[in-house]
Amino acid sequence: MNDVLITGSSRGIGRDTALYLADKGYNIVLHCSKDKERLKNLQAEIITKGVKARILSFDISNREETKNELLEDIEKNGMYYGVVLNAGIAKDNPFPAMEDDEWDDVISINLGGFYNVLRPLIMPMIQEKLGRIIVMSSISGQCGNRGQVNYSASKAGLIGAVKALSQEVAKRKITVNCIAPGLIDTDMTENIPEEAVKAVPMRRMGTGREVASLVNYLLSPDAGYITGQVIGVNGGLYL
Repeated sequence: MNDVLITGSSRGIGRDTALYLADKGYNIVLHCSKDKERLKNLQAEIITKGVKARILSFDISNREETKNELLEDIEKNGMYYGVVLNAGIAKDNPFPAMEDDEWDDVISINLGGFYNVLRPLIMPMIQEKLGRIIVMSSISGQCGNRGQVNYSASKAGLIGAVKALSQEVAKRKITVNCIAPGLIDTDMTENIPEEAVKAVPMRRMGTGREVASLVNYLLSPDAGYITGQVIGVNGGLYL
């Protein structure tokens, strides 16, 4: 059992994590909702590292589609050792101007995706009595951020969900943890103003690789006694 599912792995932190874990010997189950061609290129790159990679494509906000795709995959290939819930979106707007779809889309993908992905997987994982669940929250979920009431709510909800689920499955040797990135250099942060970067005590953005290295540690046997935690990768930044 050496497969790790990474949702939202076509770009950004998800892509960097897939490459990093492949270098560490994990077989990678890639996921996207739309950009399958980009994922095929990543799959080919991962295979050159001597591990296996396969692609799943589904909309994590669609409960039935997500359930059916995941159950079909684990029936064919066996249960995942690790699940990295990375897929997410941001639709920023000041709250008085926020549109209904900006709220609904962010909540249904970022927070609803937690339920939709893990609900069909949790019993198979419990039956294996082993597993690692790692959820990407955000510093915005810890501290809040202007213009991100929807995003902050979804990411804070993930923290609560992780803390509760970790208590339910700990006796089955399953760990559940949150990573809360700060400003990470990805396409989602390409328009971040210079002043925001200067507010980071380390005076730079983080890298996807720095987040991926923490994912790798939390997947390892050495992290077997760490669960229900929220670990920041933020250069010392607190909003």
